[in-house]
Amino acid sequence: MLNKIKTLREEIASLKASNAEEVEQLRIKYLSKKGAVSLLMNDFRNVPAEDKRAVGQAINELKNFATDHINGLREVLDQQDTEIDGLDLTRSASDINLGTRHPLSLVRQEIISIFSRLGFTVAEGPEIEDDWHVFSSLNFAEDHPARDMQDTFFIQRNPDVLLRTHTSSVQSRVMERTQPPIRIVCPGRVYRNEAISARAHCFFHQVEALYIDKNVSFADLKQTLLYFAREMFDSNTKIRLRPSYFPFTEPSAEMDISCNICGGKGCSFCKHTGWVEILGCGMVDPNVLEACGIDSKVYSGFALGMGVERITNLKYQVKDLRMFSENDVRFLDEFKSAH
Repeated sequence: MLNKIKTLREEIASLKASNAEEVEQLRIKYLSKKGAVSLLMNDFRNVPAEDKRAVGQAINELKNFATDHINGLREVLDQQDTEIDGLDLTRSASDINLGTRHPLSLVRQEIISIFSRLGFTVAEGPEIEDDWHVFSSLNFAEDHPARDMQDTFFIQRNPDVLLRTHTSSVQSRVMERTQPPIRIVCPGRVYRNEAISARAHCFFHQVEALYIDKNVSFADLKQTLLYFAREMFDSNTKIRLRPSYFPFTEPSAEMDISCNICGGKGCSFCKHTGWVEILGCGMVDPNVLEACGIDSKVYSGFALGMGVERITNLKYQVKDLRMFSENDVRFLDEFKSAH
């Protein structure tokens, strides 16, 4: 019996296979229930009692040997197939070319971070809005030019459903459901029916801020703007406010900063004025407060809004707005060091 096991072991040791089908046939021939190794158990019953221990151990060793050898044949074939496919699983993983955050996302997050240090929290709202939150609640007259189809995208010719033209709609929603003090910053994408060019796009991004409480003054607004400008650009940045008009603020102003390229001395970027406009602002009109359910005799506040693309242009000197939405990997790679 032991000689038979030895002979079968030598036979198995010499086995070879050129494909997976042959390996499977060898497994069936030697290791299946009717295989050569399993059939040895039929003869085991006739082994003398004093030899059963040695024979049983030899059969188990033979079975393990056959299993390992046939599995080894299978692994060799699998390795050969992998090499044929051009894959070497023994190699370390290849380096992954990591992406980078979009420059607009970088600047947007930096703006939010600056206002968060002043106690502002983020508020967001829907991009598909209604007339009340985009215009009426913000003191837009019914014949205001901003309501014209040339400026606003309306949905299915419904004059009451539209794509928001500014994130001020988020401010009106917050004021409707929240009593002062309110201190929020509203980032988001907005839409206007404009021709696409290097200086304009039909969609862009805004960040607006709103602060409402008792005894809020224009001086609070000015100090907030100065803090923002110096944190966003550099500590030597100067600001100036020019009178302007917005339906939802009174008084209203536009804010310029000293050109961060020439330091205010004058260059082609600032058209040799030394100043660059970056945002609009003003004290919240009492009509807006009342429309949103806030007592304008008790509370006052200021609002400001800026285009993220505009700030990004100033910070990174990106002169063509279309670059932000063309997904050119070469352009995005330039901002890896800005993280």
